[in-house]
Amino acid sequence: MLFQKTSAGLLLTLTILAAIPVMASANHEGYVGGQACSSCHEQQSTAWQGSHHDLAMQLPTPQAVLGNFDDAQFTAAGTTTRFYRDNGRYMIRTDGPDGELESYAVSYTFGVSPLQQYLIALPGGRLQAFGIAWDSRPKQAGGQRWFHLYPDDIPRSGDRLHWTAINQNWNHMCAECHSTDLQKRFDATTNTYNTSYAEIDVSCEACHGPGAEHIEWAKQPERDNNPQLEIRLNERHGVSWLNNPENGKPQRSAPLTSSFEIDTCARCHSRRGRLANDYQHGKPLGDFYRLATLEAGLYHPDGQILDEVFVHGSFLQSRMHAAGVTCSDCHNPHSLDLRLPGDATCLSCHSVGDYAIRTHHHHDPTSSGARCVNCHMPEVTYMVVDPRRDHSFRVPRPDLTTSIGVPNACNSCHTDQTAAWATSQIETWTENKPAIGYQQHGTALFLAAQGAPQSRDALIRVVRDTRQSAMARASAITALGQWLDSNIEQVVSNNLTDTSPLVRRSAVQTLTATPLPVRAKLLSPLLRDPVREVRLAAVLALADLPPGTLTPSAASAYSQGLAEYLEMLALDADRPEAHVNLGVLLTRRKDITGAEAAYQKALQIEPGHEAAVVNLVDLYRATDREAQGGALLTSALVIRPDAADIHHVYGLWLVRQRRAEQALAALTRAAELAPEVARYGYVLAVALHGQNQVQSAFNTLDRVLQRHPYDVQSLSAAVYWRRQSGRDPGEYGRRLMALQNLSREN
Repeated sequence: MLFQKTSAGLLLTLTILAAIPVMASANHEGYVGGQACSSCHEQQSTAWQGSHHDLAMQLPTPQAVLGNFDDAQFTAAGTTTRFYRDNGRYMIRTDGPDGELESYAVSYTFGVSPLQQYLIALPGGRLQAFGIAWDSRPKQAGGQRWFHLYPDDIPRSGDRLHWTAINQNWNHMCAECHSTDLQKRFDATTNTYNTSYAEIDVSCEACHGPGAEHIEWAKQPERDNNPQLEIRLNERHGVSWLNNPENGKPQRSAPLTSSFEIDTCARCHSRRGRLANDYQHGKPLGDFYRLATLEAGLYHPDGQILDEVFVHGSFLQSRMHAAGVTCSDCHNPHSLDLRLPGDATCLSCHSVGDYAIRTHHHHDPTSSGARCVNCHMPEVTYMVVDPRRDHSFRVPRPDLTTSIGVPNACNSCHTDQTAAWATSQIETWTENKPAIGYQQHGTALFLAAQGAPQSRDALIRVVRDTRQSAMARASAITALGQWLDSNIEQVVSNNLTDTSPLVRRSAVQTLTATPLPVRAKLLSPLLRDPVREVRLAAVLALADLPPGTLTPSAASAYSQGLAEYLEMLALDADRPEAHVNLGVLLTRRKDITGAEAAYQKALQIEPGHEAAVVNLVDLYRATDREAQGGALLTSALVIRPDAADIHHVYGLWLVRQRRAEQALAALTRAAELAPEVARYGYVLAVALHGQNQVQSAFNTLDRVLQRHPYDVQSLSAAVYWRRQSGRDPGEYGRRLMALQNLSREN
């Protein structure tokens, strides 16, 4: 399959991703191993030993295995799993890829506390994370037991969360953050892995970089003054925290001028996707990873943690980050313990006389409510037994619980009280002065998620407030996309030169919806952005420009950026998403043959993959191959019977085949499975109305608008049909008028 671009004399020939073997060199160049570091750095090495980094992954020795393998049994969803030993090997007898019971040897332990998982080898060089884990907490804390990581919906063979499935694959999902210099080394031609690492665990060079040059430098009798070789992660070197006499707040003795340390930690302690395989310590995070912003389903609208987003995205929202705090200000980077026990870590900067007093925390000093972290870093439990603290360091806002439905620290303890009660308590303490805090984007993002007209100006205020975090501003720019007009275009384009690559990336992505000539003018300079994540966003934004649109210089930059993008996709050739993304790119480039092959490859890797099915069916529709689309949909629904996207597209396909009754059944199922998708409910209502089921159509729209009060299509239909039938549109009419007025004003 070939894909050509001839503008400005440029010819690109791209081989489809499935034929690109991703084979990194097995030579971990420059890596010498932690033992080579310990002779000079004995104190740091000693602190590291026994840490979570040290024990991130181990061979299954009696010292490493914590679980009960003394012929223990665990039953879930009708399957009894047995844990036992056989000739010194740790064995698990459980349901395999075909659902049949089979015995597997444990290849590695994975993690240590508060739980330990076990890795099992499957054909093709795959290691899979077993879904039944050992609770390694003390028995009095509820531990020392086997438990399932998905207790509410136990995955069965064929489910994407079953331990044998693609989403439990160690090589892609886990390995990079549990080992040093991980090379995935997937060969797409043979569908096999030859994964390697420099060290099995997270050792010295995982954070500090390859040490060969450093060791050679250290051997020199007269060392040249090379800071890159003399000391790494040195942003705290010679720096202290002092109280500012003007405001009594902690202040760094010298401004933080780089993000080396934080970016190093963020490689793993963040929700992100990989952009490149040639990680270079000291380069910006965005050169190698794409950080998730405050997306629905990952974070609450105010930025509190929801899904497993880990730490970095939260910390970027904090006043601590804005002040120049780094990870190792609080944590010992080698032992991973706090530098001081409990509140003493906080009070090493925040004076005892101002903060460890009842007039600040308003709780009994001996109670848990007086602990700094319980108010400012509330916990969320993941993986059933693993509580993790939110690192956005926010002021408790029970008033936002009332107004936008986010959680608050007060009611996580005072579970027998309401958010209104907690708000009243805080107002009493603060003499009715609102305790707003540093983060001020929650209401704007909440309103934006609803499509409320007042969100437009609220989002603009967040974007323009440079005191707010880059994470908040980038998320607000993304949300402004729903209001894109010439005014919003100007607001967003003003951020194309922002100092934060996160903000620039979001601006590029939002402006992708502008007309082609505008897009080319605004975004072609970003093809030479110094940070890779911004360049790649610009490449995608300009993918459908016709030949000759770009200047020769911009076309050359586009060619280089496109090569980077394809290299990124090739890194994840073992994942269906990479092939879907290639298919989308090729579709925009009008390469239908190549796009079809990419979608089919995605389905070969994961049969029934929703995005691949939906996109391929749409391609079949556009090329007058409806029968193939129908066959694909029916087979996909056998594999993914609860996939709302597939039911919805199948319903639309049935409509085109004039099979109204079956179409209604499919569209109804889609709306039931995904009530969070307004369009599914709207399309169902249209179908019902078309079949003269008018009241059912009204009822469906009512349900949609209860959850999505400003969905324009649903409001328009609700108002029009009510007026048609002589009924007063009521509140729906007022909402629609507000949206129309906003559109006319701008």
